[in-house]
Amino acid sequence: MDLNKISKLTDEEIQLIVFLEKCTIGKWTINKKTGLVDIEGNFDCAKKKLKDFKGVRFGVVTGDFNCDDNKLTSLEGAPQEVGGSFRCHNNKLTSLVGAPQEVEGYFDCSYNMLTSLEGAPQKVGEYFYCHSNNLTSLVGAPQVVKGDFCCNDNHLTSLEGAPQEVEGGFYCYNNNLTSLKGAPQKVEGDFNCAQNFKLTSLEGAPQKVGGDFNCYAIYIKSPTPRNTLELVFEVMQKNNIDYWMALCVVKSEIDSEEWVVMSKGIDERLSQDAQKGYSTLGQFNFSE
Repeated sequence: MDLNKISKLTDEEIQLIVFLEKCTIGKWTINKKTGLVDIEGNFDCAKKKLKDFKGVRFGVVTGDFNCDDNKLTSLEGAPQEVGGSFRCHNNKLTSLVGAPQEVEGYFDCSYNMLTSLEGAPQKVGEYFYCHSNNLTSLVGAPQVVKGDFCCNDNHLTSLEGAPQEVEGGFYCYNNNLTSLKGAPQKVEGDFNCAQNFKLTSLEGAPQKVGGDFNCYAIYIKSPTPRNTLELVFEVMQKNNIDYWMALCVVKSEIDSEEWVVMSKGIDERLSQDAQKGYSTLGQFNFSE
């Protein structure tokens, strides 16, 4: 490096160069067309007590970008395109505005203070983690996720905005869900909606689950050894029918108090004849 050129740099410019040199695993350059810093390789600035990116504005990172375990309150200056994974886990983020819109690997924004997914990437090549935040909505979430989608341990009351196709598992346990409307209709892995204590219906549940279906600790009194909602879901899967039809199928096995809670609104959707018909269907198509 030319020492004469270094002597002409300001203290701030020298600090930025030191920052980039320490955190870049590969090569960094300033793109003459965009004025942004491009990284050929990985960039790792985790655990640096950063409140921002020191004024650096990133463009393209061909590998991973890791800014975990800092004090970031914003992603302003974050790369626009990431060829690997993007990690901003365990910061103080309240928004994802500024996040890359295309991530070839996984995206992890867990353990922040997010109340919204506005600004989240719309294309994620692997899993998407937004668990352990303050989310009240999934609006803004990527619509296609190639791996797991984890939104557990938030304050969600609805799954509206969730991706409709998940090639891994979908985890929305320990929220405040009152309905599964908006849930992906096809999940290749597990579907876990356990510990949503206000959930009394499986309406909106995925029609295909490749792994386990878990609605444990949803407190509906059950006369059967297993959770009643699991029983209803099994019938939905076996007969390829919706929640209301499946509920009629298992009506004879449901406690009267449970039926009142779980069938609320069913008269508006199915006639008495239809209810009788689906109950009869259960005698032929369902067995323990």
